[in-house]
Amino acid sequence: MPDRNIEFGKFGASGIKGYEAAARQLDSLAGFITTPLTTRRGLLARLHYLTRTPHARQAARDAGLTVTDRTLQAWLEGRRNPSKRNLDKVETAYRTVRRHNVARYLLARLNRQGRGTRVEFHPLNQSQVDRPRQRVVSFRTLNVRHWDRIVEAWAAADSEALDAAWVSDATADLGSEWGQYEYVTNIGFAA
Repeated sequence: MPDRNIEFGKFGASGIKGYEAAARQLDSLAGFITTPLTTRRGLLARLHYLTRTPHARQAARDAGLTVTDRTLQAWLEGRRNPSKRNLDKVETAYRTVRRHNVARYLLARLNRQGRGTRVEFHPLNQSQVDRPRQRVVSFRTLNVRHWDRIVEAWAAADSEALDAAWVSDATADLGSEWGQYEYVTNIGFAA
């Protein structure tokens, strides 16, 4: 396979990398808490998720939330508020733990006992590209049957591994047109 677009957007095309769009879709399937972290309700929801069991507390510590139990209790009771840096750590730990917890469920849902999941590739936006330089790129669908490496890389928040897994396990099945879908406007799953 040729190795990627070198100067994407040079003539005015816009879009995002396919693996980034897939990660966004997986994030939406994971069902993260939507209440902002800066509100009391959003902070409490994340802290309860991270502290409800000893296993969850250990996972939060492993994910980077290294405050003491006393500090966590003060945050939960509202006696103290976390600093901006600690708010970022809470959000990072929450997303890491949530991804880890739902990865097995998502893998089963997407693999569907070997039947796979239909993926929709919405092509990049070429409305700002001069007519002679526009490519003929159309909406495509493809049934992806192997999600193991994709979900594993997403759960680990490893962008490079996700990009490699997305290209080899999903877009490579598009045949010789796979490079046209390196950048897309959206990726949709029928999951």
